[in-house]
Amino acid sequence: MTHCINCCIQLSPDDTHKQQIGCRGGPQHSRQECPVCKGENKIVFRVDGKQMNLLAVLEVRAEGNESWGGFLRFKKGKRCSLVFGLIIMTLVMASYILSGAHQELLISSPFHYGTFPSNPSLMDGENPGDMKEHHHQPSVNNISYVKDYPSIKLIINSITARIEFTTRQLPDREDLKRQELHMFSVIPNKFLPNSKSPCWYEEFTGRNTTDPYLTNSYALYSKRFRATFDALRKAFWGHLSHAAGKHFRLRCLPHFYIIGQPKCGTTDLYDRLRLHPEVKFSAIKEPHWWTRKRFGIVRLRDGLRDRYPVEDYLDLFDLAAHQIHHGLQASSAKEHSKMNRIIIGEASASTMWDNNAWTFFYDNSTDGEPPFLTQDFIHAFQPDAKLIVMLRDPVERLYSDYLYFASSNKSADDFHEKVTEALQLFENCMLDYSLRACVYNNTLNNAMPVRLQVGLYAVYLLDWLTVFNKKQFLVLRLEDHASNVKYTMHRVFQFLNLGPLSEKQEALMTKSPASNTRRPEDRNLGPMWPVTQKILQDFYGPFNAKLAQVLADEAFTWKKT
Repeated sequence: MTHCINCCIQLSPDDTHKQQIGCRGGPQHSRQECPVCKGENKIVFRVDGKQMNLLAVLEVRAEGNESWGGFLRFKKGKRCSLVFGLIIMTLVMASYILSGAHQELLISSPFHYGTFPSNPSLMDGENPGDMKEHHHQPSVNNISYVKDYPSIKLIINSITARIEFTTRQLPDREDLKRQELHMFSVIPNKFLPNSKSPCWYEEFTGRNTTDPYLTNSYALYSKRFRATFDALRKAFWGHLSHAAGKHFRLRCLPHFYIIGQPKCGTTDLYDRLRLHPEVKFSAIKEPHWWTRKRFGIVRLRDGLRDRYPVEDYLDLFDLAAHQIHHGLQASSAKEHSKMNRIIIGEASASTMWDNNAWTFFYDNSTDGEPPFLTQDFIHAFQPDAKLIVMLRDPVERLYSDYLYFASSNKSADDFHEKVTEALQLFENCMLDYSLRACVYNNTLNNAMPVRLQVGLYAVYLLDWLTVFNKKQFLVLRLEDHASNVKYTMHRVFQFLNLGPLSEKQEALMTKSPASNTRRPEDRNLGPMWPVTQKILQDFYGPFNAKLAQVLADEAFTWKKT
């Protein structure tokens, strides 16, 4: 005797018919025929909206098999219920087996509404600060990466064993002058004593019809700066000084620099600080002149262009120079005092770390270490410059950097693979060269798929401290800035000796939303894998410890952010 049981089951959320439409196994007077089965002897399932004929016919044979006797004595309804339960168990087991190929469960838990995402992402509206509090279903790739951790740890141990923070050999002024003869011919040794910013008067030899910015490389090579230079042209002729039949223009360099690091909140700091009436920034937020443009670099992968002369850089401070000039020429002591408080700032986030151009211009005679760094030239002209540094946990900085600059195929898996590749490349360099040589190695930096070197804050800061005094630095943490903007800005005001703000001005500065935050599409990708985070913590740990030692502040270990 053969009993055929036919059940229609739908597991998708939008059921078009009941889970069990009907069971055929005996007389059933009120059975409704399933529109999907159409009377055929088969079991139909819907998984994620797709129809599947997983089991064709389930036959239960009673002849010659006493062990099935008890089962056949069940009522027909109970037989259907039991079969239904067996089918559910089969499906659950099948979904786990198939998850190895699809990296996700085929059937959602009955306690979770909605589908699993294809990558570990944050819930809508979740911000980067909430990442560590959100738990994700581990993927197959993440599990395999955990298995790879011991081999990657060996690479990190190899790097750590070779870390040595050595003091660099400083060049003398004559060596610097030989490298940048034109720069030294334009910028004087002394500046005006009654200006807080380093300024001086320079003769302007052009005629009234001359466009003072005609050859400026920033205007020539970038359309987005043309409106800026149109404004500079309109203001230029009204701010010349005249003496002995000659025309003079006021030239200025920044009083302070926000030197780094990228993806650490420098844009937000810049946007807030420029609201202070005593602060004037360059016409372009990030000129990148000291690190790139003076070498003719716009994008290194595009090769070298004509070098931007120092005059092009100085042009960017003309609007600020006009106001300082007005104060210097003011007849009233009040107006003179007001304008004399103005300070100029510059906020290129590459200034602290980017010395990639040195191999193209300087003699490589120091075992792979650059003989000159950006800070050498800034210090040669501005030994009293003030320097602001904004840092964040280098692990999070690298992931943010990856999300910002990667153009396609962004995912936690892709980031993990890129980190692994970068660590292998960095170790290969460390086997043959010093830490400093590898950090400033242009070939290595271009080869690494993520900018691992940018988070080695201790290396850069120590090299800056070889030429500048520690008191000339204000080093901030993005984590502190994000949690208490008002306190951070007050520290900056005090460091720069800025005057107090009115309540309205301060409210505008401190309550405005953060600038340059993570894009929604990047937030939806979610955090990096925990194993990737652990790998990067192991790598950056010794550098963070050194940074905390130099700054005498354990917060810079980022053990608790």
